[in-house]
Amino acid sequence: MRPLTRRSFVASAAAGVTSFALLRPALAATYKLATNLPAGHPMLARLQEAADKIAADTNGEFTLRFFPNSQLGGDLEVLSQLRSGAIQFYPLAGAQLSNLVPIASLNGVGFAFKDISDVWKAMDGEVGTMVRGALRDSGLFVFDEMFDNGFRQITTGSKPIEKPGDLAGLHIRVPPSPLSTSLFKAFGAAPQSISFGEVYTALQTKLVDAQENPLPLVDSGKFYEVQKYVSMTNHMWDGFWILANQAFWQKQPQATRDIVAKRFREAALAEREDLVKLTGSIITKLKGAGMTFVEPDRQAFRTHLDGTPFYAEWKERFGAQAWATLERYTGKLG
Repeated sequence: MRPLTRRSFVASAAAGVTSFALLRPALAATYKLATNLPAGHPMLARLQEAADKIAADTNGEFTLRFFPNSQLGGDLEVLSQLRSGAIQFYPLAGAQLSNLVPIASLNGVGFAFKDISDVWKAMDGEVGTMVRGALRDSGLFVFDEMFDNGFRQITTGSKPIEKPGDLAGLHIRVPPSPLSTSLFKAFGAAPQSISFGEVYTALQTKLVDAQENPLPLVDSGKFYEVQKYVSMTNHMWDGFWILANQAFWQKQPQATRDIVAKRFREAALAEREDLVKLTGSIITKLKGAGMTFVEPDRQAFRTHLDGTPFYAEWKERFGAQAWATLERYTGKLG
């Protein structure tokens, strides 16, 4: 097996989102999978592998066509398309899903998880079970295993973020998520919700001074061209749930559902390992592109939050039971 490199991922993902078998049996059907991610993201490489295996397992009768880079619209617009049945599959992070199901962003509580092992204990455990139940109650079908989107880091163009006070007054892009907005307001920043596909332009035109995303998105979004510093805050963790239109999914034969669920599960577990392996090479690339990395005192940020109403407010919004479930994996918050 060839060694894992970012180049091999990009090649695989780019091939996946641009080429599918053109000749299929007469009864074959092609379904749409939309995503806000660029074609080079590791998750899309693994999803393409899954799509290839699904097509083979179903003798070409179930194929997927990918629409990356927000081709079909912003997150909330495409989520509406998914719910109406205009598209069939949509990977979406909990932060964005919280606009429909508030508890979906529970895993993104600021400075909650110490490391990725704690994340998977929670998301493959009771926290994940609780979130999936809420999503399914909302009329969506959601697959069991999350893909890793990584811990979020802050990038800036003019100054590094080294301590909580550095965030005061900072105009920073955040996803359309109440939790993200609330977190940065607690630090005195000025967060602005902007769809991912518009972030590069917002940074380039100085509409915002900063943004926050996991490193693979800093790389694939080419933010190194318009940002100078990376502050490794690990301030939030989020992953992607693979969603399907529920009516569409229920109409599929059980054998087909079993195949798709199996291949998506394999893809998710493989992508989690991929992301860990790729992080080092991405850091090297971003440094080579001129970005300066900063290791801030994360405990100072957590201590600052303890002195604000942030944790108490979100405990009330999520509910005592959900908050207690989260704290089983994170320890006491606030």
